[in-house]
Amino acid sequence: MAVGRPLLPQRSFSTTTAARHGHIDPPKPGEELYVTFVEKDGQEHKFAVSAGDNLLDIAQANDLEMEGACGGSCACSTCHVIVTDEDSYDKMPEPEDDENDMLDLAFGLTETSRLGCQVKMTKELDGLVVKLPSMTRNLQASDFQ
Repeated sequence: MAVGRPLLPQRSFSTTTAARHGHIDPPKPGEELYVTFVEKDGQEHKFAVSAGDNLLDIAQANDLEMEGACGGSCACSTCHVIVTDEDSYDKMPEPEDDENDMLDLAFGLTETSRLGCQVKMTKELDGLVVKLPSMTRNLQASDFQ
């Protein structure tokens, strides 16, 4: 007779779908909104996107150089963008305090700077053009020890 560990009751195992960073669904025909990213070297990329998509996810889904180190939780400034047109900037909701705090850490801050993770596309923003700054700054807790 073999002696071993007593059998434990079986527990079920379940998972939830992981959030896919940079994943966006293509817009439905006739509902396309357009956003243009201008890279550091001046190269422009125009994308058809859906209402509700944020700029960080759009950039990452299209392999643009936007880090988003905090995963889009408004806890860094690595998705900093510069809105090129003041009228478009004025159509956006005002940045909340958390975003303003992170923008204060952004390299090359301008009057029309925003965090890409906080800018969601709307019909009012159709045709938005944003410029990626020449550098980003990623301050981590280890930088302060």
